[in-house]
Amino acid sequence: MPTADSSSSPFDPLVVLELVSDTKEEAVTWLLSRIRDPQQIGGAGLLVEQIGPGVGAEEKDNLNLFLVGASLERLLSGAEDLGLFKEYNDGSMRGFTRSNKHNFKDFKGDGDGFLSMAECQYIVKHELDTLRAKEETHVPGYSHVKLYPGKSINDIRHYYGEGQALYFGFLEYFTFALVPMALFGVPYYLFDWEDYDKYVVFAGFNVVWCTIILELWKRFSASLAYRWGTLSRKKAFEEPRPGFHGVLGFNPVTGREEPLYSNTKRQLCIYLVSLPFVLLCLYLSLYFMMIYFHMEGWVLSMHDQDPTFWTGVLLYIPSIIYAVVIEAINLVYRYAAEFLTEWENHRLESSYQNHLVLKVLVFNFFNCFASLFYIAFVIQDMALLRQSLATLLITSQILNQVMEAFLPYWLQRRRNKKMIRKFQKRRAFGDKELPLADQVRLEADMCTYLGTFDDYLELFLLFGYVSLFSCVYPLAAVLVVLNNITEVYSDAFKMCHVFKRPFADPAANIGVWQLAFETMSVIAVVTNCALIGMSPQVKAYFPDSETQLILWTVTIEHGLLAFKFILTFLIPDVPKHIQIKLAQLEFESLEALKKKGKPLLSQHSGFIAVCAELLCFHLFLGTHTTRLPLWLALLLL
Repeated sequence: MPTADSSSSPFDPLVVLELVSDTKEEAVTWLLSRIRDPQQIGGAGLLVEQIGPGVGAEEKDNLNLFLVGASLERLLSGAEDLGLFKEYNDGSMRGFTRSNKHNFKDFKGDGDGFLSMAECQYIVKHELDTLRAKEETHVPGYSHVKLYPGKSINDIRHYYGEGQALYFGFLEYFTFALVPMALFGVPYYLFDWEDYDKYVVFAGFNVVWCTIILELWKRFSASLAYRWGTLSRKKAFEEPRPGFHGVLGFNPVTGREEPLYSNTKRQLCIYLVSLPFVLLCLYLSLYFMMIYFHMEGWVLSMHDQDPTFWTGVLLYIPSIIYAVVIEAINLVYRYAAEFLTEWENHRLESSYQNHLVLKVLVFNFFNCFASLFYIAFVIQDMALLRQSLATLLITSQILNQVMEAFLPYWLQRRRNKKMIRKFQKRRAFGDKELPLADQVRLEADMCTYLGTFDDYLELFLLFGYVSLFSCVYPLAAVLVVLNNITEVYSDAFKMCHVFKRPFADPAANIGVWQLAFETMSVIAVVTNCALIGMSPQVKAYFPDSETQLILWTVTIEHGLLAFKFILTFLIPDVPKHIQIKLAQLEFESLEALKKKGKPLLSQHSGFIAVCAELLCFHLFLGTHTTRLPLWLALLLL
């Protein structure tokens, strides 16, 4: 909804900036001036206006809310600074430049509508994130809040854009990829309901399936990222995290003043505190698992002594309780892992995320799958394995749906109940639209979206249940398909009605989660081969020598792993037509640099042109990777 800045023409608000209600006036004035100041003097060059109290607003509702926007020219310059890729007139994706703006496909007139809402919000959010102190020693009005030149003065969360779109794309792709397994699993399950040992064929199918779908996903995500302009976008120099702290010093790369923290201290924190804590949590998880097996044994003995309907129902109670305990422990551990990773004081956001993901994945994998591995390879009870897998899968899906969608929505409805009543009262008097101030306050009270971490983690665990042990319980794929269908709608619902709208987060792939899923697929190969080796059908071929059975199983497992890695190499990560377009852009960039007469380029211009032409020819012939020519060219240079 257009509004007006006090010193500029009307603008469309893109971001709402909220300060605590008791923020001192001098601090507010200072912050707003830094946001409004031109870039030439260290400001963000943005437009900002304070929101007045809404109709019927109480004193406690009078928060410091500010609408932040930008002029069209400022957005275009931000798009150029960030290197946003847009579609060119020839159909290729190129980095946007204002000097060449009229050659981009959708740039018409003055460019109004050229940038999407997500891109505009990402630009404004980036400018706020990179707003830094100049010569101030402290925040005006708060002498204890120290500042130094170059310190970030905003701490704003990353919100969605291409990153969120890639999550929904992966969720949809994973759901469709499960359909062949579900169609294959239903008749397999129906015809072998009582025979728990006929899983050899399905285990072999699992090995091939989990490898192929991940390789095809990389090609599909590359196509999406190229279409969105994020595949070949150069990653900007990564700034320190807002929460990073240390002794003030000079960055040897940028020459700017910023906190410095000893890497030795960080490593000591990781290996002397974080690692022992994770091991302790794994031990506690193992302890809870043994309690579960004691409960399971007690229930089984009770059922064997007096088999009735109620004792048959009681057989499922330990698994249900254990599934609930697993979810509760995972939730508590998640908060502890976040605290420890924050305490380790990582300089970069990427390093922080990698260490957090590693902590959470190791524990969740052990906590969710240790009991299944124990049943499969120690107890070797396939009937109990099927029952435990089904119970864990169904219970975890129900709990996740409740925790992710229904509970936040219920809390949000209660939180906004008073505001909604006011809105309904005004509608009764003919006011059909919610005033801007009340609309902003209503959305400001919504829950904060914490990113796709938990969503990917849920899909990772579901992928593990399916790829590791679904040969014993073929209906697992059917249950995951049904879960994913409801997940799409519940995630869309909570994004639209429960959480604040996130900012854009440009991404070219699903990041570290791709490696996590590929690691799970390697474990799946080993697990399914071991299950095949334990099957009675295979054991019948080695009645006299268990050693030969183990050797043959290990040999086949190594052969399948080799086949998996060969298949990974043969299937290119990026489709051929996209590789050619990227190579053409690289060649054009080299030609443009050569014409500028750079000293280093002038010495090797002929060689670089030949390398670029050889690279295009190399791609045209259909080879599957571009690493060798680029690596060779850089080595020779």
